Amino acid sequence: GGSRVQHLQGEGGFGIFTLMEEAVITLENTAILAAPIDPELERMMKAGVHLGHAKTKDHPSMKRHIFGVRNTISVIDLVQTKDALRSAKEFLSDVVSRGGLVLLVGTRPAARAFILDVAGKTGMPYFIERWIGGALTNFKVISKRVEYMMQLEHDKKSGALEKYTKKERLGKDEELARLVRMFDGLRSMKRLPNAVFIVDTTYDDTAVNEARRMKVPIVALCDTNANAAVISHPIPSNDDALPALRYMIGEIGIAIEQGLKDKQTAAENIPPVAGQQV
Repeated sequence: GGSRVQHLQGEGGFGIFTLMEEAVITLENTAILAAPIDPELERMMKAGVHLGHAKTKDHPSMKRHIFGVRNTISVIDLVQTKDALRSAKEFLSDVVSRGGLVLLVGTRPAARAFILDVAGKTGMPYFIERWIGGALTNFKVISKRVEYMMQLEHDKKSGALEKYTKKERLGKDEELARLVRMFDGLRSMKRLPNAVFIVDTTYDDTAVNEARRMKVPIVALCDTNANAAVISHPIPSNDDALPALRYMIGEIGIAIEQGLKDKQTAAENIPPVAGQQV
């Protein structure tokens, strides 16, 4: 991520800012009107959301989301990003407000802390270590492993493992540590999720394939090298620079939190059944 930013700033000076200002210039038949830059676009730009990969890596499905090329780097059209992000957030808020689960997937090191933060605030299931094959396509088997992990934890706390020898207990501890590393984020996934959010679809392509096979809608950040055609709700965005990930994953978190609030409000406003004491 950082090298791309330096590369762009190096040759073009503040060229990127000028370039993205041009993105919000409205072309009329008779005149060119320069609109003041939108604060949301400015925040995205500061976070580097618009910085794609080298033009040579562009995926055909992302061509329409690319505003231009600067010093061999594809620049994402943030006006489209803003619209796609709003649409994806509305979709996720709606899913969650109706009691739906959103599985958060960010297994690249850069995304982990941000995914954990959203999961911590919302209680949504997540993957921050490698994707476990079959997490969606073989859900029954995976959920049994999660149950076994939780049972082992319970047995350890209650002292039920004391009947084993020291060597056997050590083996159980090692097994538990391995299970926690793999399945810790799936404790709240008691059923197949209603949507999946994926930070990097080229890195976590197995997650994309499984979600598609199980017909689970996918919301994902799509950098210029990603195949946006297979994503139900693609959001054109840089998918590896820390500031961009902080901003975009944070926005997804806001949408999920809003859905939870809406769900709570709806539950509180259910009218009492006729004849029931309030």
